[in-house]
Amino acid sequence: MTSGSGLKPEQIPPLMNGAIQPHAAEKHRFDAFLPSPCVQNHAANLAFLPDGTLTCVWFGGTMEGMGDISIYMSRLAAGSEVWSVPEKMSDDPQKSEQNPLVFTAPDGKVWLIFTSQTSGNQDGAIVKRRISADGGRTFGSVEVLCDTPGTFVRQPIVVNTKGEWLLPVFRCIGLPGQRWTGDADTAAVLLSQDAGSSWQMIDLPGSVGAVHMNIVPRGNRRMVAFFRNRFATQILRSHSEDDGVTWSEPVSTGLPNNNSSIQAIALKDGRIAIIYNHSNALTSSDRRHSLYDEIEAEEGASAVTAETVSAADGRQKAIWGVPRAPMSLVSSSDGGETFGNPAHLETGDGYCLTNNSKDALNREYSYPSIAEGPDGALHIAYTYYRRAIKYVRLVPGYGF
Repeated sequence: MTSGSGLKPEQIPPLMNGAIQPHAAEKHRFDAFLPSPCVQNHAANLAFLPDGTLTCVWFGGTMEGMGDISIYMSRLAAGSEVWSVPEKMSDDPQKSEQNPLVFTAPDGKVWLIFTSQTSGNQDGAIVKRRISADGGRTFGSVEVLCDTPGTFVRQPIVVNTKGEWLLPVFRCIGLPGQRWTGDADTAAVLLSQDAGSSWQMIDLPGSVGAVHMNIVPRGNRRMVAFFRNRFATQILRSHSEDDGVTWSEPVSTGLPNNNSSIQAIALKDGRIAIIYNHSNALTSSDRRHSLYDEIEAEEGASAVTAETVSAADGRQKAIWGVPRAPMSLVSSSDGGETFGNPAHLETGDGYCLTNNSKDALNREYSYPSIAEGPDGALHIAYTYYRRAIKYVRLVPGYGF
């Protein structure tokens, strides 16, 4: 199954009303563009609240890294066919607040977790939280969850069989003489044995380039994790046999990765589903210096470029700019060892050599999130041209 919308950038804003409509060409599929007051919207994450409301959180503003980037939340009440007008969930004018996620704790409290950084300096990011005591209707004040510089989140918390909380993170490492570009990033888990009151950082061995760790429990204390690959080769995989406390070194899977985000979940039928871009550095020669080219140019980045430093020290360099398309969905019946043929939900050129949404220059489909509803429907959200968050619902009968 392949779907291409063919929308032009100027056609998107009028569609951002949150109304869910049947797909024009595919049965059992329904689409919507979430409402937003922002010209740039990116990094969606889906989660159900205790009352059955589906939430979508993302960051919005003028451009990633700018001080007006804040967290937003829209809601889809059970039985509704329209996403709500989003609420602004963070508002620090000095910080770019990014990569939100929602977690319902075993005690019923709902956590909103996100990162906070200055400009494009991901190696200075910290992790913040807001907690709701009323099922996600209202949230308390912003607090610091982890103040270790360079700590970034993207994927949800998992609670293991002992009741310990596992928050997968990645560590953005700055190298001497250059701006952060991701060359030395590694994976880690923040482990809490006291319901989130305190956290212990556990680094993963051999994980340089493995980021956006996504943990999927497999039963009997076994877990598998999937990773975005900074070097744009393949999605990576790691295993744990002790409830997520220790992990094997990440290894390549058979799925391509373009140094863009993925998300994996365990389905009720026992399969693992992964939503991702089916592309990598071998499929395109498009490259850019870093994620924050535009900001670095405005701020006068150092003449010592990342390419020069990496060439001098022999370090493998992170690859940026590989097209972020198609948006693909695939499943595994053997715990993530092998995968079937992907279904492409969105096709296009995926141009991402700029983050510019204001001038409609970006055409990526990226940063997907996926959740399974109680009726077996798959709920998916992803960045559309960095202009909007697109929502897709695949109901039983779609054939995935």
